[in-house]
Amino acid sequence: MAGLGRRLAAAAYDLLLVLGLLVLGSAAVTLPVGLILGPVASENLGNNPLFIGWLALIPAVFFIGFWLRGGQTLGMRAWRIRLISSDGAPITFRQAVIRYLSAILSWALLGLGFLWSLPDPERRTWHDRLSKTRLIVLEKKEPL
Repeated sequence: MAGLGRRLAAAAYDLLLVLGLLVLGSAAVTLPVGLILGPVASENLGNNPLFIGWLALIPAVFFIGFWLRGGQTLGMRAWRIRLISSDGAPITFRQAVIRYLSAILSWALLGLGFLWSLPDPERRTWHDRLSKTRLIVLEKKEPL
């Protein structure tokens, strides 16, 4: 099982990637709106529920997409951890969505969902338990 340090290191990598995607996603909307409707319209996008929804969708697609395609985000690859179902199978779309939403809850409650892994005998977080998933550490590959 992956420990808290490895999880947080992978999360830090992924945070940088998601922030970059959010900047690109924001620019992909604000630039055309600003060019077509003027700068005042693009400045007011922060109050637009569709724009907020678009920005909220970006990290969801990032995490859920990577988890469903191989069980690893780029940060997880760097730290050699993989997400699997509790029974060892690849995760389902339902598990990925539950994991994503419950991970937000784990962070929102001051990281308590992550800290739960410290006393947990299986080193599982709240979102591991709620989604019936676990993180495994992959063996180190020998160089050629």
